[in-house]
Amino acid sequence: MADLTEARVADARINTAMAHPARVYDYLLGGKDNFAADREAAEELIRLSPGTREGVRAHRAFLGRAVRHLAEAGVSQFLDIGTGIPTQGNTHEIAQEVDPEARVVYVDNDPIVLVHGRALLTGTGMTTVIEADLRQPEAILSHPEVRTVIDFTRPVAVILAGVLHFVTDEEDPYATVEHIKAAVPAGSHLLLSHITLDFAPQLREEDFTKPYDNSAAPMVPRTHADVLRFFEGWHVVDPGVVEVVKWRPDENGRREHIPGGGHAWAYGGVAIKP
Repeated sequence: MADLTEARVADARINTAMAHPARVYDYLLGGKDNFAADREAAEELIRLSPGTREGVRAHRAFLGRAVRHLAEAGVSQFLDIGTGIPTQGNTHEIAQEVDPEARVVYVDNDPIVLVHGRALLTGTGMTTVIEADLRQPEAILSHPEVRTVIDFTRPVAVILAGVLHFVTDEEDPYATVEHIKAAVPAGSHLLLSHITLDFAPQLREEDFTKPYDNSAAPMVPRTHADVLRFFEGWHVVDPGVVEVVKWRPDENGRREHIPGGGHAWAYGGVAIKP
């Protein structure tokens, strides 16, 4: 009954008339948890860049490879902020396949993510999902459910995959990331990916970001130097901050194909706190 009540409360707060990044992403991944405004924004992105759908899938594949790398390296705690609507290859599924005792907290500001995330989880106590906003990092770090699952005296992998480009410069994303970095101990990791227009110099930023102008969060592409700045003070592991398809691609696995020889238009990287 509690879950049903929670779902009804969340439903009442979901603005279906306004595109939301989590639901646009869901549509581009082939999901069904989206509305007309989300589909309209996604189709406009595809019109501007025909490889958008494939690029999003490449972005998702990077996340999977990076999480697996961290789990195999012995990381057992993951704080996934801006997780989006659950789909195939979720962080806890990948991490717990390597280490069944791995602990994962999902964070997103879309109520629909909370509803679907809670439905997905098994109730083992090792994985949870909370509704919170990256722009308020202390509310995340001090959240009782986060504190129950994550032990901040031990290394934590902080995941900021495909979320920082929805934080404007005026909202100071660098200060937000530094706040989170300061809260985790040495040996922790930062897994980050970010949209860029470095691979599309012919495209004006205002044209590319227009589909998000009336969404819950505008999009802010950033350059390689801008993205690298998020990792300041930490050691970036090989191969560095690179296009997501070039970050430790599976030698024997499926490589994402972007139509027309295009790019995934996203950088990705992983760093460790000294």
